[in-house]
Amino acid sequence: MIRLLPAAALVVAAAIVEFVRTSSVTEAGEAAVAALIAAGVAALALTLPGASVRGTVLGGTLVLAGILTWTSTDRPVVIWAVLGAGGVLWAWWSRPWLGGLRQVPRLGGAWTGLAYWPLGVAGAALVGHWTVGAQRAAYAGVFALAVLAVIAFVRGTGRDPSVAVAAAILLGVAALLWAGAGSVFDTVREAPAGSAQGMRDRFWGGLGLFYHPNSLAGLAVIAAIRVGADRAFGLAQRLAVTGLAGLLLLLSNSRTGLVFAGGAAVVHAFLVLRRRRADLPDYRRRWPAAATPFLVLVIVYVSSGGLDHLTRDRFNTGASPGGSPVAAATSGRTDTWRQVWRDWEDAPLAEKLFGNATTSRAVVTRLDDGAPPEGPRRQLNTDNAAVGAFRRGGVLGAAAFVFGVGLLVVHALRRRRAGGWPAAWFTVGVLAVVPTIATEDWMLGGTNGALWLLLVAGEAYLVLRPTPPVEPKLPVGILTTPVK
Repeated sequence: MIRLLPAAALVVAAAIVEFVRTSSVTEAGEAAVAALIAAGVAALALTLPGASVRGTVLGGTLVLAGILTWTSTDRPVVIWAVLGAGGVLWAWWSRPWLGGLRQVPRLGGAWTGLAYWPLGVAGAALVGHWTVGAQRAAYAGVFALAVLAVIAFVRGTGRDPSVAVAAAILLGVAALLWAGAGSVFDTVREAPAGSAQGMRDRFWGGLGLFYHPNSLAGLAVIAAIRVGADRAFGLAQRLAVTGLAGLLLLLSNSRTGLVFAGGAAVVHAFLVLRRRRADLPDYRRRWPAAATPFLVLVIVYVSSGGLDHLTRDRFNTGASPGGSPVAAATSGRTDTWRQVWRDWEDAPLAEKLFGNATTSRAVVTRLDDGAPPEGPRRQLNTDNAAVGAFRRGGVLGAAAFVFGVGLLVVHALRRRRAGGWPAAWFTVGVLAVVPTIATEDWMLGGTNGALWLLLVAGEAYLVLRPTPPVEPKLPVGILTTPVK
């Protein structure tokens, strides 16, 4: 009973806050139900077997940094304080650094999430943008230390840190569900200031704690992949993360999340029906097990509005005069990508090779972004990891990204002589995330890099974990004695 007191306190607190805000018993009851779900997600995270404190802190730092990019957009010092504190811990945990650095090129995730930073530093230096170069060097150092900390953990303990990163992700999801408990079941929800106000039908969080719905959906799906496709976890835990992913897909109204989850369902079904991975749960009925994720996706698709959900312009960024239907359906992404190409064509040779050096994160500015003509232009992300690598690292950055994705896929599919097949969840995660490269920057890491870090952790465990010595096989019937 004592263990239930924190959960009960959170539920009561959420109900009281909502009642004070709305003076409605019904709204307070809905907030209590949402807070109860949040408490259950937190309990699930804290009871995952195999999670470590170090790995949870490592993943939690990037989860918190991602949330702060939307919560404290106008106060970047807060984001940098979190990253700085994390960097100090990662630097301590990643010793010896030289040994870890030698292993970094072996990880495809390191190529996709790190390579464009030093390239961008070089490009900024070549065109004399020293402030941008210094900021990029700081980013490069922080995220490189995160990868080194993962490598040091795997090589030092021989354990898989991805479970702890998944636990941190679930704790972040729980925090957002609790903070937004008052609007979880509403049609109009809280959202951060700015362009997000046009998407208040989607769940962002609440009480000043926000996260982009697409990123939130991605976190829920990758956590479901990590836990749901591993027999190390109980049936209740696997069903819980699958249901949670469905709930977050519905609340976030995320098309990219649906693509991610759909890809995961396809690969999971293939592996279940082929029975080639020993670490998959021991399903007694394979067909129902393969069909369950698809059932969740059908429910989400129908409940969220069907075809209209897939074609609606979310940001209104593609609705400029003369804007194309494709731009509208992709919420202006295609227009942003065209702007990236135009900027590249006008850039000097150094920026063509090493990336745009205008800002530290190489954000994109468009005159037809849907903002009022008299107001400031939006600083847009590329929302395409390949285009993002090209924007931030130029031609060389795009080449590094393609190489990294290829290396990730090879690691996800290749059977290793000593270690056998890669973990089923890692195969599902890598193959499912590839289609989302077209509409999200997930694979570039950065402050929204929790999903990227989980894949890096799984890849590091697959590639770098110590291999136990193989005992020599002796001929049957021959008795041997130890040599003295």
